[in-house]
Amino acid sequence: MSIEQDLAKISGALELARKTVSKYTSGKIEATLKDGGDPVTEADVELDKVLREALLEEGEGWLSEETVDSPERLNKKRVWIVDPIDGTREFVKGIDEWCISIGLVEDGKPIAGGICNPAADELFLGSVETGVTLNGKKVSISKKQDLKGATVLASRSEVDRGEWDSFIDGTMVIIPTGSVAYKLARVAAGLDDITFTLVPKNEWDIAAGVALVIAAGGKLIEKEKAPLVFNRPKTLISGLIASGPNLFEPLLKKIGIEV
Repeated sequence: MSIEQDLAKISGALELARKTVSKYTSGKIEATLKDGGDPVTEADVELDKVLREALLEEGEGWLSEETVDSPERLNKKRVWIVDPIDGTREFVKGIDEWCISIGLVEDGKPIAGGICNPAADELFLGSVETGVTLNGKKVSISKKQDLKGATVLASRSEVDRGEWDSFIDGTMVIIPTGSVAYKLARVAAGLDDITFTLVPKNEWDIAAGVALVIAAGGKLIEKEKAPLVFNRPKTLISGLIASGPNLFEPLLKKIGIEV
């Protein structure tokens, strides 16, 4: 399958998901808590089914937040890594910072991704071969040269817990934002300059966004500087830093990660 066909499939699946989720009202939907304490709604579960039916073909693997994991995916060359709703807390609260996230990895490397924020009417789509578009228009990573005034999308929950206090020093503009995938998409599109999290995230949180940041010419590193490989037996990533290439080394220095 060509990358153009993959992108068409991702785009089509996101459009189906957008139509499906439109029958639910953000801010007026009930959630239950999973074993780990994360919320889940009826919309998450339905979207998981819709996306699986639209994307998965014979011989491919599947990893989704809302599907019981199977070790069968570890033997697959191509794997779909999906979060039906990334930012469920925002979805439940009626905050327009949630999205539908689809990543495609091949031999552990992200090659394409699509992220749709229906509330903001934004569709980020791209691949490492073709670059990134936002609502069909070509976009690229920020070319900003200096950390001074750089916009940094931070986890709202991390900010609330005080984990960002040391970075609120007037150098960078810290913007609390919901979904991890949405933050990565905005950075890939050059709408903001930086995003990072120093706490663990799952592969489904970041796979599509990582593909988009790479495709847009950005740079990323895992917090522990381990190789950023996907479709691993344990899906937790130690943390993630992403920015445009000009800000990357100064950012790592400020965070305290040796280049």
